[in-house]
Amino acid sequence: MSVLENFQDWKTFLAQRVTQAASAGMEKQTMENIAYQIGEYLSNHVDPKNEQERLLKELWDAGTEEQRHAMAGAMINYVQNRKQ
Repeated sequence: MSVLENFQDWKTFLAQRVTQAASAGMEKQTMENIAYQIGEYLSNHVDPKNEQERLLKELWDAGTEEQRHAMAGAMINYVQNRKQ
């Protein structure tokens, strides 16, 4: 099963990657740029697998580039600050 099949699995996967990147010394701006690129890829090439992903795609598609960058940063903050 893909991490994209279940939103909880996606959040856990993303949180692990963000933790690894931070531990390796990656700056937050770099993580946000990568998250933006991933968001662009997912929006353009991956069919949402659940209602949460569908909402994120619709918000992403409706946003400007600046708003998409903000969403990418917010997703990073979300997984960093959520309770396990």
